[in-house]
Amino acid sequence: MNTLSPRQRTILWHRAQGLSGPQIAHTMHLAVATISYHERIICHTLRATNITHAVHLGHLHHLIGSRPDCGDRAAYLRHLRRKERACAACKAANAEHAVAQRAGQLKEAAA
Repeated sequence: MNTLSPRQRTILWHRAQGLSGPQIAHTMHLAVATISYHERIICHTLRATNITHAVHLGHLHHLIGSRPDCGDRAAYLRHLRRKERACAACKAANAEHAVAQRAGQLKEAAA
């Protein structure tokens, strides 16, 4: 399964919160047509029949978490700094990062 862009994950998260297309467009300062376009891409990427199905698959595959910025290693580290319990999406992203790091696929950070 291909991954979603940060913008697409944010749109999916807003849909999961119950917002409509125009409400998401207003919140993200985008055109409604842009939201519709991204929702079509989300459905295609997740192989969902509609956006509601995509939200379900997003939760199932840990692509969206409790916050719109969840789902990557940076968000996992933010949970730790805030002394919060990390959501499933962030835990999954951290696990993927650890596997890639062990496999030597990540460049070492410059000291």
